[in-house]
Amino acid sequence: MKKALFIGGTGTISTAITALAPKCGFELYLLNRGNRSSLVPEGVKVIEADIYNEDEVRDKLKDMTFDVVAEFIAYHTDALKRDVRLFAGKTKQYIFISSASAYQKPLSSPFITESTPLYNPFWEYSRNKIACEEYLMEEYRKNNFPVTIVRPSHTYGDFDVPLAIHGNNGSYSVINRIRNGKKVIIHGDGNSLWALTHNSDFAKAFVGLMGNFHAIGEAVQITSDESLTWNQIYEIIGDALGVKPNIVHIPSDTLAKAHADYVGGVLGDKAHTVIFDNSKVKRLVPDYTATVRFDQGVRQTLAYIDKHPELQKEDPEFDAWTDKIIEAYEAFEKNLPTF
Repeated sequence: MKKALFIGGTGTISTAITALAPKCGFELYLLNRGNRSSLVPEGVKVIEADIYNEDEVRDKLKDMTFDVVAEFIAYHTDALKRDVRLFAGKTKQYIFISSASAYQKPLSSPFITESTPLYNPFWEYSRNKIACEEYLMEEYRKNNFPVTIVRPSHTYGDFDVPLAIHGNNGSYSVINRIRNGKKVIIHGDGNSLWALTHNSDFAKAFVGLMGNFHAIGEAVQITSDESLTWNQIYEIIGDALGVKPNIVHIPSDTLAKAHADYVGGVLGDKAHTVIFDNSKVKRLVPDYTATVRFDQGVRQTLAYIDKHPELQKEDPEFDAWTDKIIEAYEAFEKNLPTF
């Protein structure tokens, strides 16, 4: 049986992988602080430690080696340098979760492959992921550190509904606005195409890369093959809630001026049409097919949120901002000179 260690393992992406990997023959360990133990399946072993305490982690792992180490929570090269110190010579494969937001913005083509240039002047998060990738590939070339880079796009699961515009507390506030007939914001005209991937589909491809010799030294994107406009996404959410969403379209650059977080998240990501070519992951994992359509997955997510009060986080600050910017933008539209 192959042995795997996940750094993290209970987030939106990793929860589904944590559930699937043991069913596919992996003896799985999670290294985390044990804060979300209810999400750990039976039989998965938890090593409680703070990954940022390198000495503590080294001591707890001193007699262990792994076939796979997967890093789900690193966002800076300092964290990867620590991982190289910890795991060089102790794992046959190190999988780093990067981001499809690292791809070129603005795009020269909406058709994205792993060869699409990495460049995002809008979002520091994406630039940090690019720097992480460059560091790891240099370690692979110079020191044979066995890296595989995985680039997810917008992956969702049970905890949050994927949205265009939301606040710091996640999707629940917008779900309530849609339910109650209140206005919600979509950036631009809502016609840019977007790819949404259910985490159970992502997990199938990811587990197929684990222990896969052909994935060493490679960057691989994992998404579904379903492309939807943002208008369609919100209509599908509304249909799942039994209402028609009351949508207000506001230009992306206007939103970025009104809220600093949307410079990266909108101008550097969601405002762009993206169509992913998944032929590479399908070559590496021949039986990979994303089978959960968004209209199916979002119903599952909404049902889960409705059953878990801890996910029902109100966001009065975001609600107030939403009302104010919609009021201001609609007043501006009314005063536009006609020609």
